[in-house]
Amino acid sequence: MQTFVVAGGCFWCLDAVYRVLRGVSEVVSGYTGGGAQRPTYESVCTGRTGHAEAIAVTFDPEVIPASVILDVFFSLHDPTQLNRQGADVGTQYRSAMFYADDAQKRLFETARTRAAEWWGGGVVTTIDPLGEYFVAEDHHQDFFAKNPGQGYCMAVALPKVNKIRKSYAEYLL
Repeated sequence: MQTFVVAGGCFWCLDAVYRVLRGVSEVVSGYTGGGAQRPTYESVCTGRTGHAEAIAVTFDPEVIPASVILDVFFSLHDPTQLNRQGADVGTQYRSAMFYADDAQKRLFETARTRAAEWWGGGVVTTIDPLGEYFVAEDHHQDFFAKNPGQGYCMAVALPKVNKIRKSYAEYLL
């Protein structure tokens, strides 16, 4: 099993998308990349902690290749937007990848280069060492499944899930 930590806007969307993929065993929403000792959703939303809303996605690379996990990441958010995704604005919504070792760093760099070709350049996704990962509050875990009628889920998360279902159908549960 491998675990990648990525950030690309609201973690509810990332969480929702990865949960529909075969080979993904766990998705944990959380916070990383900042300086606060005990970040909370409320403190991270201020943009002052330096943390990004992120997910730790654990998957079996024999079922779903690491390159697909990373291509999905670059397909479900706009990595050319600096510190924002749509209406979500602030460094907590930045596009970032957090590597645990040199092998992950190389995989992430290759994926970012591939994404820059798809997006026509201008990719602002950072690749940073993984520091401490703080698990988000329970109500943020699997938020989309628990709140399918919530406005943000309907307007933002659902279209992303449907896009990935169409583009990566061979990897669906």
